[in-house]
Amino acid sequence: MRGGRARRGERLRSRLVDRPALPELFVLDDVSLEVDGGRVLLDRLDEHLHAGAVTAICGPSGSGKSTLLRLLNRLSEPTSGRVLFHGEDVRGLDVRELRRRAVLVPQRAVALTDDVRSEVRAARRELSDDAVDELLQRVALAPGMVVGREPSSLSGGELQRLCLARALAVEPEVLLLDEPTSALDPLAADAVDAVIRSLRDEGQSVVLVSHDVARAESVATDVRVLHAGRVTARGPAGAVDLAHEMATTPDDGHEHGPDDPRAHGDVHRGHRHPPYDGMPDPTAFDHG
Repeated sequence: MRGGRARRGERLRSRLVDRPALPELFVLDDVSLEVDGGRVLLDRLDEHLHAGAVTAICGPSGSGKSTLLRLLNRLSEPTSGRVLFHGEDVRGLDVRELRRRAVLVPQRAVALTDDVRSEVRAARRELSDDAVDELLQRVALAPGMVVGREPSSLSGGELQRLCLARALAVEPEVLLLDEPTSALDPLAADAVDAVIRSLRDEGQSVVLVSHDVARAESVATDVRVLHAGRVTARGPAGAVDLAHEMATTPDDGHEHGPDDPRAHGDVHRGHRHPPYDGMPDPTAFDHG
C-alpha cells in the first residue's frame, strides 16, 4: 500500500511541475487577526491566491475560513499584516470599488428586491432585459420559469443561483463564495456546483469557503486547508488529500506545501485531533 501511495505522490508531483503559473490575485502577507480577549482567529498567514483559479478554503468549523474570506474585501480587518489585491494594499483602495471587484455571496442567500429581474439589476440598474436573461441562463436559471416571480417564491437552490447572477452582474474580478451549498438539498447543491464549474471553465476567479471535501474537490483548481487559524496544507486540487488533512492537523508546527509528501496522501505521523469550539461562520453581505 505504501508503494502505491508513493507512486501516486510521484504522479501528483509531475502534475505540479507541469502546471503553468497563474498571476497573483490576492496576497496575505503575515496576516493575523485577534478578537477581544486575545483569541487568535488567523495566525500569521502567508498565502498567494491566483487569478483565473477556483481556490477552495477548507477546514472544520471555527478554523477561520469565513474570517479569511471577509478579509479579502475588507468586511474584516487584520490585526497585523497586509492583504494585497493585485499588489496593492486593500486599505489604500476605495472600499466600495473593492467590493464591486471582489463580490461576496453569503452562505445564506438573501434577496434585496421583490422581482427576479430587479434582483439581478440590484447593483446595475441599466441592464437590459436581454442582458438580465443572459445572466440568468449563465447560472442555469431558465428566464421563462423565473422572470416575473418574487425571489421569495424560489427554491433555495434557485435563490442561491439568483444571488450568483446578481453578483456576476457587476462583472467582478473575483467571486467570494461563503459555503454556497451548505444550506441546500443535494440536488440544489449539485446545480450550484455545476455553475461554479462553468465559471471555472470560463476563467472566472473564485475563492470558495467549504467544509465539504467532495464538493470542494469537484469544483476547485487549488485548495488551502485551515486548522485553528493556520494553513496546514496547500496545493492544486487533487494533489492534497483533503479528507485526511481536514481530519488531522500536524503537530510539527509546519505547514504542508505541494512538495511535502504529506500533502499527497502519504501517511501522517504524530498527528493529534484537537477540539474545536465551533466559531460560527459570518454571513454578512455588503452589496455596496
